[in-house]
Formats: sequence, structure tokens, C-alpha cells
Amino acid sequence: MRIFLTVYFLFITQWVVANPLVDAAKQRLEQFVIYDGSYQKIAYPMGDVNPRKGVCTDVVIRSYRTLNIDLQQRVHEDMAAHFDQYPMIWGLKKPDTNIDHRRVPNLEKFFTRHGKVLPVTDQGADYKPGEIVTWRLTGSNLPHIGIVSDEKAESGNYKIIHNIGWGPQLNDMLFDHRIEGHFVY
Repeated sequence: MRIFLTVYFLFITQWVVANPLVDAAKQRLEQFVIYDGSYQKIAYPMGDVNPRKGVCTDVVIRSYRTLNIDLQQRVHEDMAAHFDQYPMIWGLKKPDTNIDHRRVPNLEKFFTRHGKVLPVTDQGADYKPGEIVTWRLTGSNLPHIGIVSDEKAESGNYKIIHNIGWGPQLNDMLFDHRIEGHFVY
């Protein structure tokens, strides 16, 4: 009986405990944001572009910042120490605190180095609330990033919190584009 009660308590506790990253990301859905990925000088650490502007990475960055995790600083420090391990797509000669953390390929590398890489599959059940997913958009191959929410869609998949051009959204789009990465951080 004691084992049963312990298992039951653990099940109930996991069921009612909210995911802090998902909760933080849901707060992003309440913000009016114009899609704008232009280069801007920002403070360091804890710098941010105008709160009325942003891109897909800003949903992730601002969600973690709500949890007192500054991806700007963490990505910069890792890039400064291991610059050669990051993508050389933009022709930079050194890290740039204004933009590096706002680029999906850099976040993919950072999460690979400091988070947990999860399998990329075609099974919706493999993607859990609070996980990070990256894609390459169909047609353009542009990188995209979002957070798996705790709300299920009619498809049975969890909806994604992301910004793909119309501000932060909650959509059933997990398999709309080719998944490139799947992480926990």
C-alpha cells in the first residue's frame, strides 16, 4: 500500500506541477510584438531589443529571462571561449553581444553544448512541454525556433509557442517544417 501511495503521489505531483519555461513562454503570447530581426545595439548583460519588436529567438530568450536565465550572456561567454565551434555563417571574426544569441544556429550549438540533445522523430509523443524545437522552414530553409507548450492540439501534438512573423503565437505546427533540432535546457 505504501508503494502504491508513493507512486500515486509522484504521478499527481508531476501532473499538477507547471513547467516554468512553458508558463514564461505563455506570457509572451500576451505581448504585442512586431516581427523585426534587424541588427540593434543592446545592453550587455540582460540586453534586449525594444519589447515591441522581436523574432522567433526572442520568444525563447525572453522566456528564459523570465526565469533569470540570460541567454545573451551565456551564449556570449561560450562563444568567446569556443568561437571556432559556432557556425561561421555571418563572417564574424569575434562574438557580438548584440546579435549572437538571437540567431537560431547559434542557439542550436549552445543547446547542444550545454543542454540535452533529444532525438528528432516524426512522433508527436516524443515532444514534451518545455522542450525546444528548431526547424528549417519549407521553401526558404530559414532557421526557426519555438517552445513546446502544454496545450494539445486536435492533432494530438502539443502546440508550439513561437514567432513566425505575426508576433508570438500558439500553433499546431510541430511537423509543418523539417525539424532540425530538439533540446532541453
